[in-house]
Amino acid sequence: MGGLTRGERAALAGVTIATALAGVARYAGGVSHVLAFALATIALAGLAWIVSLATEQAGLRFGPAVTGFLQSTLGNLPEFFVVLFALGSRQLIVAQTAIVGSILVNALLVLGLVIVAGARRAPDSVMRFSRRLPNDTATLLLLATFIIVLIGLTDASQGAASRHTKSISIVGAVAILITYFIWARQYLRSDEQVAAAEREQPRLSTTAAVALLLVAGGASAFVSDWFVDALVPTIDALHISQAFAGLVIVAIAGNAVENVTGIVMADKGRSDLAISVVKNSVAQIAAFLYPLLVLVSQLTVTSLTFALAPVSIGALFGTALIVWQITGDGEATPFEGVALIATYVILATVAAFE
Repeated sequence: MGGLTRGERAALAGVTIATALAGVARYAGGVSHVLAFALATIALAGLAWIVSLATEQAGLRFGPAVTGFLQSTLGNLPEFFVVLFALGSRQLIVAQTAIVGSILVNALLVLGLVIVAGARRAPDSVMRFSRRLPNDTATLLLLATFIIVLIGLTDASQGAASRHTKSISIVGAVAILITYFIWARQYLRSDEQVAAAEREQPRLSTTAAVALLLVAGGASAFVSDWFVDALVPTIDALHISQAFAGLVIVAIAGNAVENVTGIVMADKGRSDLAISVVKNSVAQIAAFLYPLLVLVSQLTVTSLTFALAPVSIGALFGTALIVWQITGDGEATPFEGVALIATYVILATVAAFE
C-alpha cells in the first residue's frame, strides 16, 4: 500500500482499530448495546471509506459504468448481510424497511447530496451526466415497484391471489433477476473507456485496489452481524420505531459506501462516476438484492416477500417518478438536489411516527 498518502494510511489504521473495537464490544461481556451499536456503525462507515478509496483507484483504469457497477456490487454487501441476519433473527419489519430504506436513501438523500455537490462544482451550477443510466434505473425501479403494487392491491382486496403471495414473489423475483442480468450485460458492454492519455494515474496497483475491496467487503459481513445483534436492544433503549430504524438508521449505515463515494466523486467533478455509483446502487437493490433476498430467505426461518406496508409502496412508487423526472434529462440543478433531500426528510419523519 505504498501508494497511499500518510493521511490515508492513518485512516486505514483507524478503521482497523474501530473494527477491532466493534468486535470486542460484540463478544466481551458488560458492554452496553448502544455502545456496541455505535462502534459497529463507525466500523461500517470506515469500511465504506476503504471501498470508496479502492473504487476511486480502480476507476482510473476503467470507465464509469464498470467502476460504478463494481463499487455498487461490493458496496451493497453490508446491506445484504444486514438483511440476511435480520431475517435469521426473525426481524421481518427491520429487514423489509432496511431494503426499502436502502432504495430511498440512495435514490433521494444520497442522490440529492451528489447533485448539490456536483452542481456546485459546475461553472453554470448545472450537473451534467449521461441520461442512459438514470432512465434504465427508473425502469428497473418501476419494474420492482410493479409487483409490489400488485401484491399490495391483492392483499387489500383479499382476492384469491392474496393467498399465494410467497409463490408470486418467488416467480416475480426470478423474472426481475433475469431482466436485471440482461440489462447489466448490455450496460457494461456499452461503457466508453477513457483514453489512457486523459486518465489520472492511479496510486495503487490493480492488485492492491482489488485486495482492499475484498477485505473491506468480507469484513462488512462480520460487522453487519454485530450491527444487527445490537440493533433491537438499541431500538428499545432509545425508544425509536422499527420502521425508523430500518428506513433511516440501518439504511444509511448499510449504504455508507454510496454515501461517501458518490459525494466525493461529485465534489471532484467526476459527474458520470458519481451518478453511476448511486444509480447502480438503486438498480442493484431494487432489481438484484431484493429479489435475490426473496429467494435466499426461503432457506431462513423468516421468508421475505414483495408484500410491504402501504406507506412503503407509495414511497417507492413516488420515488421512482420523482427520480425519473429529475435525472431523466441528464442534467440537475441544486434546486432539484434539495428537492430530493426534502422528500427523504418527509419520509423519515413519517417513519419516526410509525
